[in-house]
Amino acid sequence: MDIFQLLSSKVQGDRKRILTGMFLVVLMLAAMAVSACSSDDDSSAGSLTIYSGRSETLIDPIIQQFKNATGIDVKVKYAGTAALAATIREEGGNTPADLFFAQDPGGLGAIEDLFTPLSGDLLNLVPEWARSSDGTWVGISGRARTLVYNNETLSEADLPEDISGLTDPKWKGRLGWAPTNGSFQAMVTAMRATWGEEPTRQWLEGVQENDPKIYSNNTTQVAASASGEIDIGMVNHYYLHRFLAEEGDSFGARNYHPSAGGPGALIMVSGAGILSTADNKENAEKFLEFMLSLVGQQYFASQTFEYPLIDGVATPLGLTSLEDINHPNITPRDMADLEGTQALLRDIGIIP
Repeated sequence: MDIFQLLSSKVQGDRKRILTGMFLVVLMLAAMAVSACSSDDDSSAGSLTIYSGRSETLIDPIIQQFKNATGIDVKVKYAGTAALAATIREEGGNTPADLFFAQDPGGLGAIEDLFTPLSGDLLNLVPEWARSSDGTWVGISGRARTLVYNNETLSEADLPEDISGLTDPKWKGRLGWAPTNGSFQAMVTAMRATWGEEPTRQWLEGVQENDPKIYSNNTTQVAASASGEIDIGMVNHYYLHRFLAEEGDSFGARNYHPSAGGPGALIMVSGAGILSTADNKENAEKFLEFMLSLVGQQYFASQTFEYPLIDGVATPLGLTSLEDINHPNITPRDMADLEGTQALLRDIGIIP
């Protein structure tokens, strides 16, 4: 084994030890939370129904910690953020949902008139950019849009300064995207807010002319980038870090935050709001408080590789700091018109 292999092995081992240490911190904090709540009568803790646009694989572990810590019986309905927002609006006052946990601000904005205002103490746990301006929902974790690329065939110098460059014919047959994915649609919503409707349409049509491979989600795009099936994918930052944690630095893909900024460097939040029709508002508030506690925030930082929204949380080795990303100044209200984005995508023929 030469010196470079030794160094690579050490870095990979250090990464795993750091992540393991973070996870142990999460478990310790969770155990303290369970102990603090152990005197509660679980039979009287009540219930909570969550509609989650976040995937079960990402958030079920922290939901289980919340259940164990509080004794609250949590029922979760999983589906896409946009689909659940439409379902909640259709169900109206008859919805069984107490809380909507959305993948992005667009889904929250689509039904923010159905939320009940949150307390100032809860809202003030996160930065102003990570909550709604009218106090109806709060961010839970931060996520950055990024380009994932095959680092065996490309370097950052080969990549466009912003994603407008992906319409260049040289990328024909080399791109991937997931147009039905909520985060992709949130990015397009940000485009419409910053570039305008017609330039956004032109970008979508330009990328479509480059014959991008269509994927159902971000994970498959990252895997396809590493395998050489595509050269560039359009994803959220944390999916790559999950692969790196499992496979080490030999994994054949890396993230690129466009240097010129723009919608391709968007910082989004996942977030949640409590329905005004909720039967279990107090338990829904407890859930939000738990997600924004050190327990919840350390889970998102160390296990899903997302950005924590409170201070005092350790982040994984190699995660680009938010300060180093040239992200656009997009407000949550700018991200609210999800229906307009979906209408545009349908009109062009990108989604059914």
